[in-house]
Amino acid sequence: MFGLPRKLFNEEHELFRQSVRDFIAKEITPYNAEWEKQKMVSRESWKKLGENGFLGMQAPEELGGLNIQDFRYNAILIEELGLSGCSGPAIGYPLHSDIVMPYILHYGTPEAKQNYIPGMVSGDLIGAVAMTEPGAGSDLQGMRTSAVDQGDHYLVNGSKTFITNGYLSDVVVVAVKTDPTKGAKGISLVLVDSKMEGFSKGKPFEKVGLHAQDTCELFFEDVKVPKENLLGKEGEGFKYLMTELAQERLVVALAAVALGEYMLDSTLSYVKERKAFNKSLSDFQNTRFKLAEMTAALEQGRIYCDYLVQLHNEGELDPAMASAAKYNMTELQCKVADECVQLHGGYGYMWEYGVARAYADARVQRIYAGTNEIMKELIARKILK
Repeated sequence: MFGLPRKLFNEEHELFRQSVRDFIAKEITPYNAEWEKQKMVSRESWKKLGENGFLGMQAPEELGGLNIQDFRYNAILIEELGLSGCSGPAIGYPLHSDIVMPYILHYGTPEAKQNYIPGMVSGDLIGAVAMTEPGAGSDLQGMRTSAVDQGDHYLVNGSKTFITNGYLSDVVVVAVKTDPTKGAKGISLVLVDSKMEGFSKGKPFEKVGLHAQDTCELFFEDVKVPKENLLGKEGEGFKYLMTELAQERLVVALAAVALGEYMLDSTLSYVKERKAFNKSLSDFQNTRFKLAEMTAALEQGRIYCDYLVQLHNEGELDPAMASAAKYNMTELQCKVADECVQLHGGYGYMWEYGVARAYADARVQRIYAGTNEIMKELIARKILK
């Protein structure tokens, strides 16, 4: 669709892309409408992703992974999921592999890695990360969920909300207060297993969009979490979150551009076929100009994100860059969603049309992974040093 050649990928990457595209066409797209009704994807789909090597590709071979440290493969999977228009899967699957798993791989004890990574790679265990609380959204320092040291274990109490993959989750990275008197330095990360007594889940939320995503609330009532489930060092959880959030925000940005491209592609097909006043909608200047504007913006966004993926592969992506990408691309996604619905007219408001789903799904992208207002604050901190 776009004019600028992409220099990021080689022949092996493109072969991988085709295998991902074929898998999505066979195992995801045909089932997405049913998953939307069920408010979650199927567990079977997770296992099929695992069987095909699409989960936790970066995990070492001894833990069941492929030991692929080239993030371009992860980016391809994110991109192709977005281009399918299946927004729920496009968020849930990458969150598991590219947001949850890195915490365990980078900070987990050998016992924790052995207990959880093989199952996450195979799709038998589904991962989630729990930061947001009912009374504290982007303000992580305001969280109240506590983990009290009991010698050989922590006693965790509290609740988390808006948790992606929450209802199906088997292992959750939970941000807790181990020392409420120390602010950010009192935050730690622990792994909570769904089998642990006292851990429970609310029903999947009735959301405006992302209907195939099992977002829910999590509850912790005197949950005994063994010490080997502490990630890294006690009191350094906030630092770990700030480090890993750069990749999380890049993941959101990549999905945003791909979902924007999906909407534009769907709209291009629609305006060529739809007639008004005895000619195609694509013949009207307003239509042509809107399509040109979106194409130019998405092409710039795609090349921008390609460069950030390259920087990330080289270890040079900093949090402010990732915040800028998340902010810019999700704003663009929402703008494209609005324009594409408008070009569809009344049909753009019908759920059977992909742009209607994509419109409803897009809005939350500017909220989770840190609101776009927080993204601007993080950018400002860097430029005003």
